[in-house]
Amino acid sequence: MKKIITISRQFGAGGGTIGKAVAERLGYYYCDKDMIVRAAIEAGSLSPEEVRYFDERVPIEFGLGQSLFDFYNKPLDERLYNAQKEAIRKVAEKGNCVIVGRNANIILKEFDKTLHVFVAGTEHFRLKRMIEKMPGTTEEKLRDELQNVDKVRKKYCKHYTGTDFGNAQYYDLCLKSSTLGLDKCVELICDIASEKNY
Repeated sequence: MKKIITISRQFGAGGGTIGKAVAERLGYYYCDKDMIVRAAIEAGSLSPEEVRYFDERVPIEFGLGQSLFDFYNKPLDERLYNAQKEAIRKVAEKGNCVIVGRNANIILKEFDKTLHVFVAGTEHFRLKRMIEKMPGTTEEKLRDELQNVDKVRKKYCKHYTGTDFGNAQYYDLCLKSSTLGLDKCVELICDIASEKNY
């Protein structure tokens, strides 16, 4: 039976890094936002021009300005969200994949053999990781952006799925990378995924 792992994460908690490592260790296909958008374009759901147009818009109800990290987290137009949802489902139908972000846990809630993971971390841990990744940016700016991204992800999730981002009831496994470390998170996910049933 083919399996599906989804990873939702707080910004800076290492969910993408963990997802890539899990996919590599298990020999699964890895899929993130860029790949999902590309799949939507290839499927003919949207043109590259439409994606660029929609991905630059922020719905008025979010009331948030442009930010340094908007390219990771912008709330998307309804049409682009639906195109991405369709692309996520197509990836999942092939199975043996790790899908990071874009509310894949809710989109795929009716699929069998899924493991939905949420990765969180303390603000200090996440800030330290972002300082290492973006050494030219001030700590104050990074802290503000970290909080903004968390806020956007919560609103994005609520707007498009009606669920609460990070609420344990929507995941099978919640991990705190700041306590466990990224390697241990990878190990735990792989151990559960390698079991006969999940």
